[in-house]
Amino acid sequence: MKIPGLKRRPLSASLFFEFLGVTLGALLIALGLDLYLVPNKIAAGGVSGISTILHYVIGVPVGATMLVLNIPLFVIGIYRLGFAFGFRSLFGATILSVFVDALAPYLPVVTHDPLLAALFGGAVVGLGLGIVFRHKGTTGGTDLAAATLRSYTGINVGQLLFIVDGLVVLMAGIVFKSWELAMYALLSIFVTSWLVDLVQEGISYTKAFFIISNKHREIADLILSDLNRGATALKAQGMYTGLDREVLLVVVNRIEISRLKNLVYEIDPGAFVILADVHEVLGEGFRKYRSF
Repeated sequence: MKIPGLKRRPLSASLFFEFLGVTLGALLIALGLDLYLVPNKIAAGGVSGISTILHYVIGVPVGATMLVLNIPLFVIGIYRLGFAFGFRSLFGATILSVFVDALAPYLPVVTHDPLLAALFGGAVVGLGLGIVFRHKGTTGGTDLAAATLRSYTGINVGQLLFIVDGLVVLMAGIVFKSWELAMYALLSIFVTSWLVDLVQEGISYTKAFFIISNKHREIADLILSDLNRGATALKAQGMYTGLDREVLLVVVNRIEISRLKNLVYEIDPGAFVILADVHEVLGEGFRKYRSF
């Protein structure tokens, strides 16, 4: 059904930007592996971690090994999750493998400090993964394996990823005979996960206020006139008193936080106020919506 007034990007342009984003993300992941993680034997989970271990044990190229390990995952993924999902995964994993092996001979080792390598490597890989996910792609690996296993078992994807990555890190500690390297790998995984969420959700530049007050009408009037912000009254009921009341929801920029606090205090010093981070706000007065 066509919705009047709704503008859509042409399908070809949309696909082009999606695959361009996946390519850029794969390039960043490859840089994180080649510059930081692989040279320092940091096997930060997943297929890349297994490939790093095999690279040092039997001397195989990291990128090619990643692609070989992904092949059975593609076959199962296409069967269980559909051709479109499998094809996107195949593209992401292939371009990543090409970048890893093609760039490795020409890139310097930035640091031999395993702590710096774990932090910066995890950050660059996380940034790349976040961009890939935001453009509806994957790079295969354990995220594809977890999604496929979930279709069989129903277990949470996050739990499966944690188990698989944990086993890879444990294997790295045994093979490299260094539990310190295993701990650095765990640190890198945490940094990667944090960066992925940051790219997906965005940096919190806005705050949400939940204001509970008997003078909510006066507070709302000042918000509209002094802050030039909107406010939404949510119907609520106090469970202790049993009384119906209204909770004001207001979203403001960081520079408006103190002004709103002072405004509420002037009207009702006893007001109950909850301040929460908001990662992304789309609509009038904030960012305009755009699809990826």
